[in-house]
Amino acid sequence: MGLFRRGAKPDVDDEVVETQSGEVGPSDEPETDVDLDVTTVGRPRGPWDADDVDDEVVRVDLGALRLPGVPGMELRMEIDKATNVVSAATVLLDGSSLQVQAFAAPRTDGIWDEIRSEIAESVTQQGGSADDLPGPFGRELLARLPIRTPEGRTGHRPARFIGTDGPRWFLRGVVTGKAAVEPEAARALEQVFSRIVVVRGTDARPPRDLLPLSLPGGGPVPGPPVTPEVATFDPLTRGPEITEIR
Repeated sequence: MGLFRRGAKPDVDDEVVETQSGEVGPSDEPETDVDLDVTTVGRPRGPWDADDVDDEVVRVDLGALRLPGVPGMELRMEIDKATNVVSAATVLLDGSSLQVQAFAAPRTDGIWDEIRSEIAESVTQQGGSADDLPGPFGRELLARLPIRTPEGRTGHRPARFIGTDGPRWFLRGVVTGKAAVEPEAARALEQVFSRIVVVRGTDARPPRDLLPLSLPGGGPVPGPPVTPEVATFDPLTRGPEITEIR
């Protein structure tokens, strides 16, 4: 595994940005024939519940998440400044990133359909677009988030919102960089997502409550808290809150 850092949102090289003068990215639905090659018990495809896993994959213990390591990846933990709580884990790999968070969910009904609709509505209201498409983990959103380029032009940054409903949990991933629009570039991060294990625990939690994460090895969050540059949206409330750079 590559360098581990606490703090800022990753600076992803070769990030794909769409501008008004020309759009970059596929117009067709993304490929779905991804070879996830995971050995598990009880489910045909990950991510997995802790009770369902029976394999030899080496994973990093992050509390509610156990994250598989792959050669060349960098792991960054995002820490909420106000609460000093670890809020998300981000994997950087080959010019792309995958941010993951796990949430509590109802015992019987999944919440991804509802969340996906809220994200799409919010993105559209703020000047972007979102297409609901089939993907390797079921339905997903391919969004175009509005931004201002360094040259002062209006552009759009693509992002894929993927999700999986598990037993009393929901796992959300946000893919940015080349992997958001290039199927070949997405394969490695999709494999990481597919091998994540969610440790829900037995505590009673309201739906959409963030499951607690910890630093690798279970160490405490150091103080004073690190101030990360995190995404300016919360897809589990009303979807992306996008701030246009002027």
